[in-house]
Amino acid sequence: MRRRWQHPALVILLLIFFPPAGIVLAWLTLWSPTKKIVATVLSLLWFLVILVSDPKTPQDDAKARPPQKPTTEQSATASPTPSRSGPPRYVGKTLEEAEDAAATDGYDAISHDASEGDAGQWDAANWHVCFQAKAKQAGAKPTLDFGVVQSGAPCPAEDGDPIPWPKMPDVVGMTFAKASESVEKRGITEIEAEGAFTDVTPPAEPDDWKVCFQEPEAGEEVQNPGQQTAYLKVAEPGTSCPRSEDSRLHPVPNPPDGGNDGSNSSGGSTSSGGSGDDSGSRPVKRPGAFCSPAGAVAVSSSGTPLICGPASDGRNRWHS
Repeated sequence: MRRRWQHPALVILLLIFFPPAGIVLAWLTLWSPTKKIVATVLSLLWFLVILVSDPKTPQDDAKARPPQKPTTEQSATASPTPSRSGPPRYVGKTLEEAEDAAATDGYDAISHDASEGDAGQWDAANWHVCFQAKAKQAGAKPTLDFGVVQSGAPCPAEDGDPIPWPKMPDVVGMTFAKASESVEKRGITEIEAEGAFTDVTPPAEPDDWKVCFQEPEAGEEVQNPGQQTAYLKVAEPGTSCPRSEDSRLHPVPNPPDGGNDGSNSSGGSTSSGGSGDDSGSRPVKRPGAFCSPAGAVAVSSSGTPLICGPASDGRNRWHS
């Protein structure tokens, strides 16, 4: 009679889950010798597999796994970290370029007018950086404060100082060619030649003509020289400069007796040996040119009456 502990199901379970006890019971059953040998061999093999295997926990796998490098996509979205050695210098860049570069390097940026003015920087591309300093940190990132001036303007000596605009050189007495070189060094590239005498028109290239008068005047501050025009009034080589800008080289002949200009033949003549000043007619002037004194009258080259008086910049200029 087969006992309960000799039941095949119990023996097989023990052979799988507890091989030592299962092997003993297998040899006490009524199985044939071949079955007992096969069961013993299989159970021993299974038992050896369990002993040799090295189960690992998920934590062990995590420790053994090498750290992964961030993907390109992760790197692109990560916030840049400011350098410990301090921010790079952005002086000399446009405000737009400096702000973009600072953001890439991990900084916020603000800006202010570096001159004595207080203009707003609405178009960052038209301002350039003269000074930079660290500002009080308001957020997570350090902030840089850029002192800027408009493009084309020189940087002040110190942040907040007036802009050192160039001053017009004294070119009276120079040839037009030499005077133009001196003026161009101040940043003025538009230079026009006009006749020092109202009745003389200089050639297109009066390089060897002598400068008698200039506008702007010598020592005058030239703001935005790239947008200014210098007017040089020249006289032909071998001709002396007139004493004033409203002179003619060839005086107007005196009117004959009985003329309707109100002058007489004896009192209004102009000496042929004089300076060529025509006091009996209005001088020809260019509208918009500087003038003096206020209230003086002249005419344009087209014959339009002009008067000397204050213009929008507060200075006396010829206008109709």
